[in-house]
Amino acid sequence: MNQKFRYCTAIVALWGTCAMAQQDTISLKEVVISDTKFEQSKEKSGKIIEKITAEDLARNTGQSVATVLSQAVGLEVNGNQSANGKNLSYFIRGGRNRQVLIVIDGIPMTDASGINLEYDLRLLPTEQVESIEIMKGAASTLYGTGAASGVINITLKKAAKKEIAGNAYMHLGTQNTSENFRGNPQDFNQGFGLNGTLDKVDYYASLNSTETKGISQASGENFEEDRFSRVNALAKFGIQASSKLKLNFFGNYDRMKTDYDGPFDNLNNPDVQENVSLSEQFRFGFNPNYKYKKGEFILNSGFTLLERSYDEFSSYSGTIDQYVYTSRSMSIDAMNKYNFHKNFFLIVGTQFQFHDMSTQTPFDVIERERAKFNLVDPYVTAVFNSDFGLHLNAGARLNLHSVYDNQWVYNVNPSYHFKELPLKIITSYSTAFITPSLYQLYSPYGNLALTPEENTTAEVGFETTFLNKKMTFNAVGFYREESNSIGFFFDPETFASYYVNVEGENRVRGIETTLTYNMTSKLRFTGNYSFTDIPEELNRLIPKHKGNVAIDYTMNTRTLASLNYQYVDGRRDAFFDGGTFTTTDVFLGSYQLLNGLVKYDVLKNRMTVFGSVNNILNEEFLETVGYNTRGRNVQVGFNFLF
Repeated sequence: MNQKFRYCTAIVALWGTCAMAQQDTISLKEVVISDTKFEQSKEKSGKIIEKITAEDLARNTGQSVATVLSQAVGLEVNGNQSANGKNLSYFIRGGRNRQVLIVIDGIPMTDASGINLEYDLRLLPTEQVESIEIMKGAASTLYGTGAASGVINITLKKAAKKEIAGNAYMHLGTQNTSENFRGNPQDFNQGFGLNGTLDKVDYYASLNSTETKGISQASGENFEEDRFSRVNALAKFGIQASSKLKLNFFGNYDRMKTDYDGPFDNLNNPDVQENVSLSEQFRFGFNPNYKYKKGEFILNSGFTLLERSYDEFSSYSGTIDQYVYTSRSMSIDAMNKYNFHKNFFLIVGTQFQFHDMSTQTPFDVIERERAKFNLVDPYVTAVFNSDFGLHLNAGARLNLHSVYDNQWVYNVNPSYHFKELPLKIITSYSTAFITPSLYQLYSPYGNLALTPEENTTAEVGFETTFLNKKMTFNAVGFYREESNSIGFFFDPETFASYYVNVEGENRVRGIETTLTYNMTSKLRFTGNYSFTDIPEELNRLIPKHKGNVAIDYTMNTRTLASLNYQYVDGRRDAFFDGGTFTTTDVFLGSYQLLNGLVKYDVLKNRMTVFGSVNNILNEEFLETVGYNTRGRNVQVGFNFLF
């Protein structure tokens, strides 16, 4: 244990111990939606669902969505501490981007032109987010393809109840590595929003802008600064057509432009000034909700048009080549919840998805007319909540795909809440699938004989409360198995190259624990720890041990102070060595981060200012071999409500 680790641990332990004698109560009436798609008390859920509330997001003012998520138990977001334009990788229970489904307001998000159908969270500003739920484990029964190791369920902000409300904000921050420090602002984040409710009509609109410079993505002496620019516009519109029917519409535009460097290969200079990427996303949708005496009907529909373009310098030809990837995605999910009894309800739904893509690069062209597929998935979930403490959630889904044969997935999730004891036991066994991407099917390396990757998760755990419900502790042990994975085959003799289903299984085991303690009405302590035992085949950039601690102190009705500590264990990485033409393994050392924030209401319920210091100890570390990470940085800003 090094000196910095002992120092941070001592600070956290001392601060936490000082107020152990003072207590307050934790609310257990929180509502979650991820395990049924309908609102349900967290007490009745058979899963340990981590919810990041609006209050939690306020305690992380100035942080990106990726950085906020990286503090959740069992979730690693590689790249969240690098330059803003650096690609992100999401890891849950050993699963990677393709195995983690991101859902925004009920719509599954994907880039259909990507190799792995993953979604780029860099497109989403934290300022648009109301709350986030993280549900781990195979969840394809409710959510379909991609929900293999977990679901990140994001809810965007909604209209206020009063006729007109809004806000305007601005954040300024430095952008430094641990080896240099400049006090002038290099990170600019600003925006405004307007929302409200007029009789039976509600509305929400926001505009956000981010501009960052200051550090290079690639690590090296005198490398040029890589700029990051993002603009986000969101509009929502709702009509309460009757006491039972609500009609909701949304539309948004996201634009992200960033400089990027070449890959690290230990030979060539990755610092390329000419490389620029541009992503533009258009989304719109219609989400009616109908409530009747015995139940509720919801239709979540959305359409996404996403175009990514890359201007990339070719060292071979000395010219700038252009790569353009365009995708269209449609999702329509119709679901009905029917209450047969106060203790039993049934969810029946059908989800339709359509994806197509086109690609134009110097090496290949993929036509939209050929590269497309659709999925039609009927599903059913039954939920039983007894009066004596037994809860059961069980269901199944049939995946009907236009390219490959049908696929069944299912889940069984019993739990028991003891009435005499503050204890809930949870267990689950669930399966999932990941459809081959359009690129894996229709690119020059495509293979139409591919079948879906299969995943299985078994878990057992408990949740309990202490000190008259002032402290909550939960722990979950999991076992995850993936098979029929999609890999890339290359024959060195014939140079044949294409995607294949890989034989064999990969197994991941682990433990996740969380502790929450409201020491007083003013002092709150949270901590989590995860252990992930990863097989050799999957062991890249995933820490075996990871922990987070946060202490929030409300000094008075106007002042909040927050201190966050994070420990990330050493990880394995690899790169292709351009000198030896071999893949070289690299071990990245462990690191720890200490961050602090203070917020103050200058005008109560009207204007708030904040200041934060991230990486207070100026820790030097690597997230990915060959790329920079941020050192000590300062951020200040304000939020004005009207």
